[in-house]
Amino acid sequence: MAVDSCCGNNPFRVVSGGERNVLALNVLLLGDRQSGRSSVGNALIGGREFQTGACVSGTSVTTECQLLSRNFQRFFRRQGAESDLLLSVVDTPPWMPHPQRVHELCPQGVHVLVLIVRADAQHDNTHLEERVETLFGPEWRRHALLVITHADYLKEAGLHQSVYLTQASDWLRALAEEAQGGVLFLDNSCDWPSIRGRPLRDQLLHLSARNHHSTLTVRTDVSVSL
Repeated sequence: MAVDSCCGNNPFRVVSGGERNVLALNVLLLGDRQSGRSSVGNALIGGREFQTGACVSGTSVTTECQLLSRNFQRFFRRQGAESDLLLSVVDTPPWMPHPQRVHELCPQGVHVLVLIVRADAQHDNTHLEERVETLFGPEWRRHALLVITHADYLKEAGLHQSVYLTQASDWLRALAEEAQGGVLFLDNSCDWPSIRGRPLRDQLLHLSARNHHSTLTVRTDVSVSL
């Protein structure tokens, strides 16, 4: 895979010895309760460090923002040289994360927003778009990737992915059109870290490269209801 050189603030660094570059990207996960945010985070970092599980009495397993990082050595080639990909992934609670907390975890800004919706619960409008707009303003669309989890539900229902989107609720169809990073379906019945992690990392890397690895700045001056 080739990645274009970026402009402005250069996110590439040289590892000790100077033999490889490291591209550091900040990724923010946003989604409703039981949407699969932590599972997507585990797929991205290729591990199981984010705690997952069913809600108990309506309480989410993730109750505060959590940051985990993973360096993938020799993940892609840039200008003919092997380069590492360093992902810093922030998992969030199912409500609006506090802007100041997001800024503390991603002081350089957010390269990619991963918006997560559960395939078998898409009729519930989570007002996800309004939350993202409040946090980042209208520029969020250029940095957003929509991930639809529990895609095994589509197999059981006999629905093709493209058909599913045409029959989805208005708010989800609009979200899929506005997320300029595209839509990725993830099947929860398979091993996420080993099988689904690489395509997800590839897609967000392509999205960030298309934006020249620019970042979104959190709007810490806005007032939010937590």
